[in-house]
Amino acid sequence: MYLVTVLGNLLIILAVSSDSHFHTPMYFFLYNLAIVDISFISTTVPKIIVDISTQNRVISYVGCLIQMCLLSFFASMDDMLLTVMAYDGFVAICHPIHYAAIMNPCLCVLLLLLSLFIHLLNSQLHNIVSLQFTCFKDVEIANFFCYPSQVFNLSCSGTLFKTMVTYFVGAIFGFIPMLGIIFSYYKIVSSILKIPSSGGRYKAFSTCISHVLVVFLFYGTSIGVYLGSDVSYSPRNGMVASLMCTVVTSMLNPFVYSQRNRDICSTLRKLQS
Repeated sequence: MYLVTVLGNLLIILAVSSDSHFHTPMYFFLYNLAIVDISFISTTVPKIIVDISTQNRVISYVGCLIQMCLLSFFASMDDMLLTVMAYDGFVAICHPIHYAAIMNPCLCVLLLLLSLFIHLLNSQLHNIVSLQFTCFKDVEIANFFCYPSQVFNLSCSGTLFKTMVTYFVGAIFGFIPMLGIIFSYYKIVSSILKIPSSGGRYKAFSTCISHVLVVFLFYGTSIGVYLGSDVSYSPRNGMVASLMCTVVTSMLNPFVYSQRNRDICSTLRKLQS
């Protein structure tokens, strides 16, 4: 699954970079999403493979913090890129005449750099909170990797501060982007319903369906992993949700986008020939 994920996303990167027709805002963000997906899955799966092959499931404290920092960063970047792609779809469908002027290259690069900066702060916030813990009630994490909410639960300190940080970060870096996506699609659906012809409505909706599927996959699993430790958490359900979030979602993303996008499929066929 790891090799399929890396190969699938590399093919998207290759297709977008090799064809000048893909040098548009939508494919610019898809290109970066593929890079983030490769990085996201690479923070956990190689360690899992080593653990399975060596029968050694130990990770150092420093290694755990590094993994948690990278995982938080790339998961948040995934989240932000999906939000920006929803905004791009909103501008393309609701303001097609002004699309080129609004989604200019400078704005696209600025949105990407802003996402990098904001989510670098997010990942560092988790590590700063973790470094405040002076003792742990347990040293075993019931999962495949170090995730913030589960590491927080190992601390001996009170649960109020940990809960506040978990929900505050979840609201700022998860709930607000999700509201942005919902608002964008509310406006998109409203505009699509005003299109008189059924063929036009289908064509407009088909440009968004890939993104909608990826959003459902990402948020459905991420919410369960991040907040699952505080709401009737069970180790088995947590590990299943974690596997779906870190491995399955990243693996399915390139398939969803390539199968729903004829241009990418045709470019990939040209590269094969």
